[in-house]
Amino acid sequence: MNGENRDERGGQANLWSRLRTLWLGEPATRDALQTTLRDARWDEVISADEVTMLTGVLKVSETQVRDVMIPRAHMVVIERAAPKEEIFRLIVESGHSRFPVIGEDRDEVDGILLAKDVLSYFLSDSDQPFDLAPFLRPPTFIPESKRLNTLLKEFRVSRNHIAIVVDEYGGTAGLLTIEDVLEEIVGEIDDEHDKQEAESIQAQADARYQVRALTRIDEFNEYFNAALGGEEYDTVGGLIIHELGRMPRRGEVVYVDGFEFKVVQADRRRVHLVDVTRGAPPADAGPTATL
Repeated sequence: MNGENRDERGGQANLWSRLRTLWLGEPATRDALQTTLRDARWDEVISADEVTMLTGVLKVSETQVRDVMIPRAHMVVIERAAPKEEIFRLIVESGHSRFPVIGEDRDEVDGILLAKDVLSYFLSDSDQPFDLAPFLRPPTFIPESKRLNTLLKEFRVSRNHIAIVVDEYGGTAGLLTIEDVLEEIVGEIDDEHDKQEAESIQAQADARYQVRALTRIDEFNEYFNAALGGEEYDTVGGLIIHELGRMPRRGEVVYVDGFEFKVVQADRRRVHLVDVTRGAPPADAGPTATL
C-alpha cells in the first residue's frame, strides 16, 4: 500500500472518529442533529466547512425543486428557428454549456443543446444550411415538487446535467442543473461568468456601458448621476419597452434624456442586455431608431 492510500484512509478514519465523538449524544430528530452540528462546543472536532456540507446534505433531502430552480423568465434559451450566427453569439456571450431549445414559446421545449456539440461546426467554413435537429438531445422533465436528493441520484444515473421543471398544468416553470443542486450542499460555485454577471453595469471601451436589463432605474441613476424615472417602469428594460410601446428587437435603439440605449439581447418576452452611451441622438434619428 502506497503512502497516498494510507493518508487517504487515515483521513477518512480520523473524520469518522470525530463524527462519532460529535454524535455520542444520539440526536433523535433531524432538527436535533442539525442543532448538534452547529453547537460551538464542537469547533475543535469538526470544521466550519464540514458543518456546512453536512447540514447541506440534510437540507437537500427536504428541499423541493421549486425552491431553487432558475425561473422561466431567467432561462437562457435558443429558438429553434434562430440563424446559426445568433446561436453562436448567444453561446459565447452567455458562457453556459447547455441550452433548452424552444419552438413557439418556452412551453415548447424541443431538446437540449450542448455547446460543445456545435462549436466545431460553427468554427468550420461550411456553407451547408444549418439544422439544429441532429444536435438536440432529449430533454428531461421534472415536477416542481421533486426532492433534490432524488433528482441528484437521477442526474448521477443518467449522466444528465440539466432538467426542465414543469408546473401542474404541464407548462415550463423553470430549469435546474446539477450545479444548482450541488450548491445547496457546498455553497455557491462561482466562475468567471458568474462574477461578470454579478455586475449590473460594466464599463466597456469607447465610453460605452453594458447594462443588464433588470438593472433598477435608481441604481442606473446613481451610477450615471442621472434622473431617469417613471411610475410605469422600475428597470432599464422596462424603460425601453415603455418608450417603444412594445417589445423591442435586437439592435433597436432608444434615446432618452441624453442616453442612447441599444438592445443587445432580447427575446419575445423580455429584454436581457443593453449597450448604453451618453450623447444626443443624430438630427434625423427621432426618439427611436433601428440599426
